[in-house]
Amino acid sequence: MEWLKWILWAILAIVVTYILIWAITPYFISMKKEYTKDSKYYRWLLYSSTGIATKILRIKFHLTGMEKIPTDTRVLFVCNHRSNFDPIVSWWIFRKFNPSFISKPENFKIPIYGRMIKRCLFQAIDRSNPRSSMQTIIKAVKIIKDDQASIFVYPEGTRSKKLKLLKFHNGVFKIAQKAEVPVVVLTIRGGETVKNRYPFHRSHIYIDVLDVISTEYMKENGTDAVADRARELMLNHLGE
Repeated sequence: MEWLKWILWAILAIVVTYILIWAITPYFISMKKEYTKDSKYYRWLLYSSTGIATKILRIKFHLTGMEKIPTDTRVLFVCNHRSNFDPIVSWWIFRKFNPSFISKPENFKIPIYGRMIKRCLFQAIDRSNPRSSMQTIIKAVKIIKDDQASIFVYPEGTRSKKLKLLKFHNGVFKIAQKAEVPVVVLTIRGGETVKNRYPFHRSHIYIDVLDVISTEYMKENGTDAVADRARELMLNHLGE
């Protein structure tokens, strides 16, 4: 059984090495620097650690409509927001599209992951400052036009603690308008149950891609109409 011992030692060495890489290398990222190029290395670190976390948390995903998402262009993802787990599971599920999120500034202060998401071109937005918000939108447009990533936003602007769809901040739809990309409308449900069900019960998260709003529709109708259509799709699907 000597070979079994060596296999176990090798597995332990791999696990320890991975943990050290995950915990140390993000601190080489400067929080003061403005990054314009997506990092494949930190994407790998972000996705691999998230994949492990979803297994540990015993999350089962139920997906519909994934085939609707265009694969020949970058997109703007818009989604409802109920749980702190929403962005985590979303960047894992949609990792094929390299989503960079528009996020509140506090998330960039989270140890390790705050640095990691910065290097993956996530953008902080201060919704209380219109000028700052517009600068974030311009940066997001550039990320898309430079073909670095798709952009993922929560039009509600904050998490809905009562699980009801909140009023939209329509300005975020200007990202799609200025970048000339379609809007992928989706909903997420179930993330709010994870913290109460773990570790004794499996959690079920439902992600449904409802529709793709074309650039042609946006040109003809404007961003407010696109926002209204996206919200109506979400309301109907969520039964609100």
